[in-house]
Amino acid sequence: MKMSRYLTINIGDIAEIKHTITQQDIEKFVDLTGDDNKIHTDKGYASTTTFKKPVAHGMLGASFISTVIGTKLPGDGALWYSQSLEFLQPVRVGDALKITAEVIKKIDRTRTIELQTNIYNQNRQKVTTGTAKVRLVEQAQENKKDKKEHVTKTVLVVGGTGGIGSATCVQLAKDGFDVAIHYHKNKSKANHLKDYIVKNGQKAVVVSGNIEDQSDINKIKEQSERIIGEISVVVNCATIPIPTIRFSDLQWDDMQAHYDTNIKSSFNLLKAFTPEWESKRSGKFIGLTTLYTEQLKSELLGYITGKTALNGFVKALAFELAPKGIRLNLVSPGMVDTPLIADVPEKVRLLSAAQTPLRTLATAEDVANTISFLASDKSNYITGETIRVNGGQFML
Repeated sequence: MKMSRYLTINIGDIAEIKHTITQQDIEKFVDLTGDDNKIHTDKGYASTTTFKKPVAHGMLGASFISTVIGTKLPGDGALWYSQSLEFLQPVRVGDALKITAEVIKKIDRTRTIELQTNIYNQNRQKVTTGTAKVRLVEQAQENKKDKKEHVTKTVLVVGGTGGIGSATCVQLAKDGFDVAIHYHKNKSKANHLKDYIVKNGQKAVVVSGNIEDQSDINKIKEQSERIIGEISVVVNCATIPIPTIRFSDLQWDDMQAHYDTNIKSSFNLLKAFTPEWESKRSGKFIGLTTLYTEQLKSELLGYITGKTALNGFVKALAFELAPKGIRLNLVSPGMVDTPLIADVPEKVRLLSAAQTPLRTLATAEDVANTISFLASDKSNYITGETIRVNGGQFML
């Protein structure tokens, strides 16, 4: 029988989140609550008060106590029924808040947890303090006798709104995966994908963050797993524009951008997910390389170098992690008919298709189908491999 979550929580346990207050936060709070008190919204009025500048609503900052309780301590199932608050310092736009919750008491009879809740600003000043009382609502235990254990398949698709990324999200959802859709700029497309996936019977969550920042990756992981559970597969479809640049015009920053997109992001992702995968002796990472590491093309030095480094990175790490049950593989497309090649002249596209034995460019769905295979149990005896999806342009 699954252990009660209440019993896993101990006095002294601490959780925290961080949030920087923005003008948009205040505007949304006004829209939601109707509290348009001029001390919060009117710079001229606020300048005539002792505060001199507008201050954020006290309950705006305090609302993040709900976030730390509802998502971290105790997390899902928390019934927050009592809160005392004391507002010690004003909070303004630009303040970087740290919201903490610490277990100070447990009442076994009612399964109640008392928490000391504090909010600090960037100067380590305590701006809000209080205590919360929370009951933990346990899930009803399903009678699993004579039932097969259902194993949920979960995937994080990084760059999920790109041409290949979005096709991958759709295909893996069709395969029965719950999907975390990572986006960089196109939030509306990410939400559209989420709606489509949910409508078709799978869970989905939209996440965003800088994949070159380890702390952002950790937040992406946490946000994804709160909604769809522990991630079993990570697909890195992240990319950046690929202009053709002569070496004489190339700057080191152009090279570095490709290293960061290919190597640093993959490094950060694997740093976040491999500890969990090692403990379960299961986990898959799938990256995208390119035909051009084998069939060279002029004026793509940064792109080809970054992808070549990725090839070595994945093979070396696949060898190291294979005994721990973790599989790393690559998909290597030729030219794919996606928005990424929108600036490639039509003549070049036609020539590339003509040079392909199958006489056509790959579609995003062609690549997604190969990713689907690598994400499935059918590929469990494959690691450190590169599967070409290029219509036969390069054969060994």
